[in-house]
Amino acid sequence: MNNVQNFLIFIVLGALAGWISGLLTKGQGFGVLGNIIVGIVGAFLGGFIFGLLGISAHNFLGQLIFAVLGALLFLWLLRFIKK
Repeated sequence: MNNVQNFLIFIVLGALAGWISGLLTKGQGFGVLGNIIVGIVGAFLGGFIFGLLGISAHNFLGQLIFAVLGALLFLWLLRFIKK
């Protein structure tokens, strides 16, 4: 795949992860841009944490699961800091 395809897949992955985490935490999404941002941060966070544990995902579904878990952790951290 070329860089443009990888970037678009990353954006779609981020949007899906942000949307799913939004549904799981507050019952609705954060809007398209908010979903993408939360999902991208979650993808980095999830990939980093699972990488430290020696766990990797090589397909879209595995990466989506990591991104959603990372996004949920990111949202929890934001709410923790906000209080």
